[in-house]
Amino acid sequence: MTYIIAEPCVDVLDKACIDECPVDCIYEGNRMLYIHPDECVDCGACEPVCPVEAIFYEDDVPEEWDGYTKANYDFFDELGSPGGASKIGKIEKDDPFVAGQPPEPSKQ
Repeated sequence: MTYIIAEPCVDVLDKACIDECPVDCIYEGNRMLYIHPDECVDCGACEPVCPVEAIFYEDDVPEEWDGYTKANYDFFDELGSPGGASKIGKIEKDDPFVAGQPPEPSKQ
């Protein structure tokens, strides 16, 4: 199991969670952040610092945001496990599910 970042992060990218993550497993895409499921140690340090409450333990993702669980896993299909987000910086892509979400005018 891992933590999942869901819809409230889309077009926000606050990054407070990145500062709290002790294993550097939160990667930045174009429209949101993603937690690497193989690198996450399930410590939960990221969850309470998220100002938009977008981070959930995998089993606790609200039903309306189920698609984000698959998106968080699929984001890393081509990337593999680079062993830390800070090594590679921002990734100029998003999972197709996230990329296809309409822009949130209130978040821009």
